[in-house]
Amino acid sequence: MESQGRTALVEDLMGRFPQVPREAVLKEDLLRGGMAFDESALSGNEDGDVKPKSYFIFSFDHRTLPELGAAALNRPPEEIVLTGGPYELRRTVVSVRVNPASPYVVRAGEDGALGLYLDGARIADVGLPPMPDYYRHTLSNGKSVMEVAPTIQWGYLVYLTVFRVCQYFGAKEECQYCDINHNWRQHKAAGRPYTGVKPVEEVLEALEIIDRHDTARTSQAYTLTGGAITSQVGGRDEADFYGHYAKAIEERFPGRWIGKVVAQALPKEDVQRFHDYGVRIYHPNFEVWDRRLFELYCPGKERYIGRDEWHRRILDSAEVFGARNVIPNFVAGVEMAEPFGFPSVAEAIASTAEGLRFFMSHGVVPRFTTWCPEPTTPLGKANPHGAPLEYHIRLLETYRATLEDFGLTSPPGYGPPGPGRAVFSVSSFMDSLPAEDPEPEPAAS
Repeated sequence: MESQGRTALVEDLMGRFPQVPREAVLKEDLLRGGMAFDESALSGNEDGDVKPKSYFIFSFDHRTLPELGAAALNRPPEEIVLTGGPYELRRTVVSVRVNPASPYVVRAGEDGALGLYLDGARIADVGLPPMPDYYRHTLSNGKSVMEVAPTIQWGYLVYLTVFRVCQYFGAKEECQYCDINHNWRQHKAAGRPYTGVKPVEEVLEALEIIDRHDTARTSQAYTLTGGAITSQVGGRDEADFYGHYAKAIEERFPGRWIGKVVAQALPKEDVQRFHDYGVRIYHPNFEVWDRRLFELYCPGKERYIGRDEWHRRILDSAEVFGARNVIPNFVAGVEMAEPFGFPSVAEAIASTAEGLRFFMSHGVVPRFTTWCPEPTTPLGKANPHGAPLEYHIRLLETYRATLEDFGLTSPPGYGPPGPGRAVFSVSSFMDSLPAEDPEPEPAAS
């Protein structure tokens, strides 16, 4: 889309969908299309006062590292926070996805203060995440806390990608929107530290540093994740591999964080092992609802497990964790990816709504990540502009309406819902839900 028309498009959608917070409209556009950074807005890596982008699992960029120029040498911030401007934005946390060609530019104004500019006009003040004290300390082996246990969502979530690659490998197995394996390769090629399998001792040492220095208790949850394991890693199958980290963390720091695991949809007895180890929330991501698209986009998952069995296992896991604590993610936007996706927004929304209704009718509340069309993935290469903004706005409307239809509320482990309050940074689903009184988070069993 021509950048000159972007402001008009955004304002048109704000007008047509007044029930979707204007903060969410802008946030979705920034997530689906990325943002550019003037050199005045880059972070200074780990030597500065700003928390830099950690590349915690995927690249979440619209260009490869060699194509990012200054933003590859001097990292952009992990996230930005938007406030004010002509749309009177409430505090909105947005994950940084770099796109040098984006009509959105973060730069310093004449007064030296950072702003977000669209089509040359300043539309928001930009706040940067401060470098946390725990990032200033290293492990005994010299590794940085950011490499072993980065935090995202404005410090709320410790993101533990303990296995940096995926055993679904090559065109016949890799998910068609996922660049986990390329992200690993590009960081190694650039000479950046990027540990393939993080030893449990390193994870515990990094968490010890976070626990000691996070005196405000901003970090409230951890996510254990990484690539799919189809055979074994270090002699362990998937449930035992990810589970043994949870067991060690919960033994060392009982109840300090809400423990979450993102893994495949595993058989009930494996899911029970996660629960026994102290994990409180399970994310068996269903990725995309439509049967044909799941088979095309997730060939490894289809081949090893299959869509129907995947969904059966999600519902079975609700018997172990309780439906509220099973939160499968989907990648919002791939429904419309050419050449196989739905040709119209209405058809894509109808399909996704069917999936939401299926899970929510069982008390399971999915969440979603806004698709970033990374250039090394088949779908990203074929769809550099991602899905239309209108799809994302209508999805937010549909998501909230479906939640209300079934009398459900926002899922636990994501911080507070509501515009101006949400910290979940890779989609706007929490920003677009009504603010709620905080509920007790799930307790360790």
